[in-house]
Amino acid sequence: MALPSISLCMIVKDEKDFIEQCLKSVEGVVKEIIIVDTGSKDGTVDICEKHNATIYPYTWNNHFAEARNFGISKASGDYILWLDADEELEAGHEQLLFDTLTESNADMYFMPIINYYGETFPVKKEQAFLYHQPRLFKNHIGIQFYNAIHESPLFPKGQNDDYNIKNIQIPIHHYGYIKQLTEKRKKGQRNLELIQQEYKKPNHSPWIEYHLANEYYRLGDARTAFEYLNESIFRFLLEGIKPPSILYRLKYGIMVDTQSFDEALPGIDKAITLYPDYVDLHYLKGIIHYYKNNYKEALECFEKCLELGDYHPNYLIMKGTGSFLAQHYKNLCLEKLKSFESK
Repeated sequence: MALPSISLCMIVKDEKDFIEQCLKSVEGVVKEIIIVDTGSKDGTVDICEKHNATIYPYTWNNHFAEARNFGISKASGDYILWLDADEELEAGHEQLLFDTLTESNADMYFMPIINYYGETFPVKKEQAFLYHQPRLFKNHIGIQFYNAIHESPLFPKGQNDDYNIKNIQIPIHHYGYIKQLTEKRKKGQRNLELIQQEYKKPNHSPWIEYHLANEYYRLGDARTAFEYLNESIFRFLLEGIKPPSILYRLKYGIMVDTQSFDEALPGIDKAITLYPDYVDLHYLKGIIHYYKNNYKEALECFEKCLELGDYHPNYLIMKGTGSFLAQHYKNLCLEKLKSFESK
């Protein structure tokens, strides 16, 4: 029985610093590489050609989904794998990948994305957020990307219930949020401009306010980020939709970072009621209690984190909130409580 074939589809522009690493990571996995190049001038195309990629020049029109859809229209594989140049597929899972594709025959697979954060390279393995995204899907069944920015592949409208979706635990490492890189690329400002264009459109999705909040926060403007975040939550509620968990993760993450502990505590309890198994919310609640000197309450939060653990494919998770970070603060709480008892 022939193994399923995979086409790697990418959009690139001036990615010589990372593209080699990315393409090497898929050797032995993909049958073809489709590169949509939006105007590289730094040797990126030469590197891609060295890896036998097929290059399609593309006039950039400020719309990521349209560029990705152009790429997948050129792909002949049974499945589409999509990556960015500042990502790489973790090695050593080739057998798992092909066994899963052969045995489960799902239409779309969510994969864990390890988003590293920090100031400079090399990355610190413990400084990362984990989030599962649909990165591998069947070709030729009508799946298309949507949204000008923060694009996502979706099934044909109205047909989601007809398809089979699974998780596959093959990590993708993403380095694009390292500050050294974002400042060099001016990626935040570019993203902000594109999202602001979407924000001006009538009847836009409440996700747009969330993405604005995210970009403003990365640029260091917590106040504006917080305003857009609350607007996003309010608009989801107006539409009769429970605000997605990731909005509350950002909201209370901002409040902790800005030390708005008194204001955060009542609201985070409501968020936990909505998402009782979201380990990061329990962790943030523990941090709030800890810095308010409520060590007993904080201890209970960190113990809950350890009970929940780190594996939560439905949530954005900061690495360690269900393990080493929670254990660290649990130990601090025990030390504080012990010192009080000895007085």
